[in-house]
Amino acid sequence: MPTTSAWHGGGTVAALTIDVDAHTPVLARGRHYATHTSTMSHQQYGLDVGVPRLLALLREEEVSATFFIPGWVAEHHPRLAPTILEHGHEVAHHTYAHRPPTDMTDAEQRADFTRTLEVFAQQGVPIAGYRAANWQANAATCQLVAEHGLYDSSLMGHDRPYRVTTPGGQFIELPPHWSLDDWEQYAFLPDPHVGSIIQAPHTVLTMWRDEADAHARHQALFMLTLHPSLTGRPGRAEALRALISHLRDRGTRFARCVDIAHAAGDDPQLTTHTITPPPTDAYR
Repeated sequence: MPTTSAWHGGGTVAALTIDVDAHTPVLARGRHYATHTSTMSHQQYGLDVGVPRLLALLREEEVSATFFIPGWVAEHHPRLAPTILEHGHEVAHHTYAHRPPTDMTDAEQRADFTRTLEVFAQQGVPIAGYRAANWQANAATCQLVAEHGLYDSSLMGHDRPYRVTTPGGQFIELPPHWSLDDWEQYAFLPDPHVGSIIQAPHTVLTMWRDEADAHARHQALFMLTLHPSLTGRPGRAEALRALISHLRDRGTRFARCVDIAHAAGDDPQLTTHTITPPPTDAYR
């Protein structure tokens, strides 16, 4: 059993994170999807219905969360991020237009990164953390996160917070995983193809309860990733409410990512990882 660390204090910590992607994951596949009215309405649902429903649920359950928002979304919906802050939640960086960093040159990624920071600065929204689109970060991503003094939630090298060292500095990593992402459970669109399995909410709830129990035993960080266009649907929202109840019954403490990262930064027991690519001499 791991020893007590500052970031969890001997208990279990859950971070509820909500990626308000809106139209960006679809438009990142091709700008022509803007004319696909049905597809765009599915993504708009997340803004018009999903976000208000999840904000109301979090208020009723007295849980604080972290909302990762692409700069494009914040720019085109200027009241979104300030409203989330007014509810006591955190807003964090999620690229500008949900383009994976691995699909950009280093120069393009730097421009994308700083453009998003400028959008939030203009809205008076403080930014302490970053999450790569599709969790597809690269070495340049890590360099930018360290350079701007942010925490990250894109890498999967541990199931507890850890410190990442880059040539330009360090940052705290709050690792996610696809098994705790509603996208893999609920996402479906015929075009572009983003997923084809629609799980029943009670099936997903059972899986996430099992994960929560195991995370508690191993003192791992329960990092849940949700999307308003998916978990904002009624049955899925109620499954989330049941999960929160289960976590609370276990004595789990809910915290925003920024607060977990600050506590982890003061933890002398934190594992440190250095960003180094694996050897590729055996591969073409």
